[in-house]
Amino acid sequence: MNIPAILNYFKAMVPFRIIPAVITTVFLVVLLALPAPTGLDENGWRMLAIFLTTILAIILKVMPIGVMALMAIVIVSLAEVTSPSSKGAVADALSSFANPLIWLIVISVLISLGLRKTGLGRRIGLGFIALLGKRTIGIGYGLVFCELILAPFTPSNTARGGGIIHPIMKSIAHAFDSEPEKGTQGRVGTYLALVNYHANPISSAMFVTATAPNPLVLEYISKATGGHMHLTWVSWALAMFVPGVIAMVIMPLVLYLISPPELKRTPDAVSYARKELAMMGPISGKEIVMICTFALLLVLWANVPAMIFGDAFTLDPTGVALIGLFALLITGTIDWNDVLSEKSAWDTLIWFGALVMMADQLTKLGVIGWFSTGMKDVIAHADLSWQMTAAVLVLIFTLSHYLFASTTAHVSAMMLAFLTVGVMLIPAEYQAVFLLMMAAASSIMMTLTHYATGTSPIIFGSGYITMGKWWGVGFIMCVVNLVIFAVAGAIWWKALGYW
Repeated sequence: MNIPAILNYFKAMVPFRIIPAVITTVFLVVLLALPAPTGLDENGWRMLAIFLTTILAIILKVMPIGVMALMAIVIVSLAEVTSPSSKGAVADALSSFANPLIWLIVISVLISLGLRKTGLGRRIGLGFIALLGKRTIGIGYGLVFCELILAPFTPSNTARGGGIIHPIMKSIAHAFDSEPEKGTQGRVGTYLALVNYHANPISSAMFVTATAPNPLVLEYISKATGGHMHLTWVSWALAMFVPGVIAMVIMPLVLYLISPPELKRTPDAVSYARKELAMMGPISGKEIVMICTFALLLVLWANVPAMIFGDAFTLDPTGVALIGLFALLITGTIDWNDVLSEKSAWDTLIWFGALVMMADQLTKLGVIGWFSTGMKDVIAHADLSWQMTAAVLVLIFTLSHYLFASTTAHVSAMMLAFLTVGVMLIPAEYQAVFLLMMAAASSIMMTLTHYATGTSPIIFGSGYITMGKWWGVGFIMCVVNLVIFAVAGAIWWKALGYW
């Protein structure tokens, strides 16, 4: 046996990075060797160790993110921490692939193929350039405006930011020859992708109907206060309007400073766009089909039939996305080979599915409940002012989103406990400030990671933003947004009489 030849083969062909792989392996072994903390059983501790190791492996780029996600699925299957049987553990490890949210993300990516293939995306992108294209930041504000217009009527932030606005953003970037495949994403694409994404959490905080967990947040606020504070659609929108608009105005400017586009002024862009639009000619039949499909998706995602005919006509956002994809296929707007060849959609299915699975299992195994209870006990025994108590609770709740791949899961697992301890410790006359900050934070926390909510893997998967930039910019924008809502929000809520 030629040992040197075998070693040389593995050195040349095995795709993982040696030093990060060793660090990750040692990290897992050390965590598993430690005893489970008081209040957490052995299986819960092992699941937490697997989750943290997976996140570390992704951060260190041991292998492609999809491979690291598959590694987590394999470990969960073999470790049997979620079930005493191998069959049950495998079922748990694969459980998230039946999650409608996962498929909403995948299908949204596939639907966006139609914008590229029909040329409609390019037409829309050129239209934005013709209107606002003298400066890159102007195009960014165009995306912000789209997000604000759609947010009240689109209860899925994934459908809005990832399925509707992101294809438009990509088309604009392509018009400037800013594409990851060419290494030119920094021209305008990275900046626009960041604006595309960071508008999404802010708009989600502004309306009850802007993202799925908001109605649950509203219910938890009412429960925590014994019904004394019950927000309606109008009162929520009014309370969040001023800080939300301020955050929307400031966000593109902050991103322009910390991640500036290479092309800042585009004086020839307007004439270029008008010339290209003229060369494209009138709208084609396939473009009309694409427009009609998007209109249908928008109406159904906005739940318009239920508003007119009653709750019996409510459709799940993933079911709506399936209708849209099927419509594009049967009309020949895209074909099955297009679907099969869209690698980013299937890559997202694997890695995001694995992270959602682990987040769900952390909740089922009591890890999230253990964490929440521990924090509640610590804060309850600390001698803090009401302002510090509120700040600590909001920050811990927000930053703990690093452990979650779903805002709905995070809100379901932790929010009521945090609201309850806040109501216990904060004087009644100031509770509304804390409660409204928690409501805003439940959306603002989406900024943090590339798996924070359904929109993030779609935009991250397009390749315009590196993982390091995503996490760095995400943390900065999270802090900026929290400060805006804490300062401008508190002043506005004082004017509204909440405290």
